[in-house]
Amino acid sequence: MLPPEPRMPEARKLIDDGQYFIVHGPRQTGKTTCLSALAQNLSAEGRHVALLFSCESGEVAEDDYGTAELQVLDAMRSAARGRRFPPEWMPPDPWPDAPPGRRIFEGLRGWAVKAPLPLVLFFDEIDALSGKSLRTVLRQLRDGFRSRAQSFPATVALCGMGNVREYKALYGSQARMTSAGPFNIIDQALRVHDFTHQDVAALYAQHTEETGQEFTPEAVDCAFAYSQGHPWLVNALAREITFRMEVKPPDPITGEHMDTARQRLILARSIHLDSLVSRLNEPRVQRVIEPLLAGTLPDDEGLTFDDDVSYVSDLGLIAAGNPVRVANPIYREVIVRILSRRTEAVVTDDPRRFVVPDGRLDFRMLLESFAAFWIENGDVLASRHNYREAAAQLVFMAYLHRIVDGSGYVNREYGVGTSRIDMQVRKPYGHHQEQREGIELKAWREGRPDPLPAGLEQLDGYLGRLGLDTGTLIIFDRRPGSAPIHERTIFSEERSPSGRPITLLRA
Repeated sequence: MLPPEPRMPEARKLIDDGQYFIVHGPRQTGKTTCLSALAQNLSAEGRHVALLFSCESGEVAEDDYGTAELQVLDAMRSAARGRRFPPEWMPPDPWPDAPPGRRIFEGLRGWAVKAPLPLVLFFDEIDALSGKSLRTVLRQLRDGFRSRAQSFPATVALCGMGNVREYKALYGSQARMTSAGPFNIIDQALRVHDFTHQDVAALYAQHTEETGQEFTPEAVDCAFAYSQGHPWLVNALAREITFRMEVKPPDPITGEHMDTARQRLILARSIHLDSLVSRLNEPRVQRVIEPLLAGTLPDDEGLTFDDDVSYVSDLGLIAAGNPVRVANPIYREVIVRILSRRTEAVVTDDPRRFVVPDGRLDFRMLLESFAAFWIENGDVLASRHNYREAAAQLVFMAYLHRIVDGSGYVNREYGVGTSRIDMQVRKPYGHHQEQREGIELKAWREGRPDPLPAGLEQLDGYLGRLGLDTGTLIIFDRRPGSAPIHERTIFSEERSPSGRPITLLRA
């Protein structure tokens, strides 16, 4: 475990200055761990009574804010007992009597007056509260903010996935959030940082020190590349290798092990990954992710896209900064697989019939079988998909997953404005040999020219990066007036600008 406090270095100064602030970040990035360590250290130093507690029990209250207040207060008391605070540090027992809508305010004021040191409270999982319950808690904290030096907690931090703009929106009216309010602090919203490459190496070095099992430099590079430093993924990759794949000391952990672990995590779709992508059909998320998959530009009319991007970044689905891109290669794969799993479930072709005697894939047979599947099912499957702009591409990827998964790997690249999806199929066979196939997916949309010339040029560059001599280009004709699907789905052979043979499938 890496020291948690250095991952949030700004928090100390905000506490010393008596500020209220936000701590936000995606799930499983270490927010709770960092705040728990900070609270314990602050209390141990003897200058504050610092406590981390969870608001999660108030989730079921929904708009019943009176019940939510009682549950939050109970969570504070339980957490203080768990920390074994001395009697003079404990909250009032019972809490001061107050009507619903004032219980948090009166309770915290009573505790602050009783406590011999300034109170520092970390409201973890604050976004578990919703509706009137959340607004009531925020309003009472705002009311107490003005008197925090004498009779209210000196510092309050709200910890959750959302940035300050989300709390303003949930509060109900930005106009009421005046400059004196504790949530007008957009410049003081702290995000828990992901691991750096150095952090990943340091974390894995602890395992080496304890067990003697080395992570090769290639393994560390792969772990960082696949996870982009997301703490849960960094740990999950190593756990997959050491516990589930049972690579035991003194055998070193290699880049090949990391590659296998990455694929296993993607296919297993853990609770963390499933909970993350369960939001994909939220309109705000779809408005960001769909252009990434389709390679198109956002259709935001300049109204909501920036807010949507901030929201999806807070969820952890996309990386911070420009250009808009999926947060890491593992999420990039999982998003596609989640969106294509319904189609994958109706693919009945047996993957074994595509494997030739030496263990390679008969890739031409795979393409021809997909073409037959597309003629029979493509229009229906694409028309029913929520992600209409990328629906045809998702149908192909679903078919490919069904045939390749379990015996090979599928990697892909996609992004806003790229007008394509690039894919690489890797199929191990024989004695340490690997078959590789490069594919590019494009869509022909209404009012646009035939994408064939651009596709051949783009695929040429992709194959050059992969070091491949041949490739496949699939162009889905999504124009409303295009020929019937059985007439337009045809194969031909083309040449890339550099002379590479290209199999073209128009579909």
